[in-house]
Amino acid sequence: MPSNKILEQKKQVVADLTEKVKAAQSIVLADYRGLTVEQDTALRNALRAAGVEYKVVKNTLTSLAMKESGLEALDPFLNGPTAMALSSTDAVAPAKVLSDFAKKFEKLELKVGVVEGKVIDINGIKALADLPSREVLIAKVLGGFNAPISGLVNVLNGNMRGLVVALNAIAEQKANA
Repeated sequence: MPSNKILEQKKQVVADLTEKVKAAQSIVLADYRGLTVEQDTALRNALRAAGVEYKVVKNTLTSLAMKESGLEALDPFLNGPTAMALSSTDAVAPAKVLSDFAKKFEKLELKVGVVEGKVIDINGIKALADLPSREVLIAKVLGGFNAPISGLVNVLNGNMRGLVVALNAIAEQKANA
């Protein structure tokens, strides 16, 4: 039987993890078994640079936190070594970084993901990872807004150009006559 001190520490870990899971826009679980220390360090650095939190917590504690967060569907995936990447600011970042590393290092195996409370499979994680970055999406949307305005300006300029050409032709005719 664990001491009260250890029990309180575990309760605190579960409470902290539950809070982070509830605040997360996306979560990706992965099996990191077989990664070297250098590979794991590179992965952690890439995740940190992308603003993603990376945790390895005992599966029993993770399971309790997931149940408290309403994500009981993740229970079957909490076996073996499980790492959790979560982000409360960018829904794409955990999937993108972990997918890139899974391609580089075949030992890293993606298990399951959660995006805004909905569980997604490995194909969903890969599809999410293939999305362009937030900045690119914003640029495309702004470009879409800008296109009709640019078209209108071109049409109006075309009409003015036509008028100027017609007036110029009339002026040349009168000058020749």
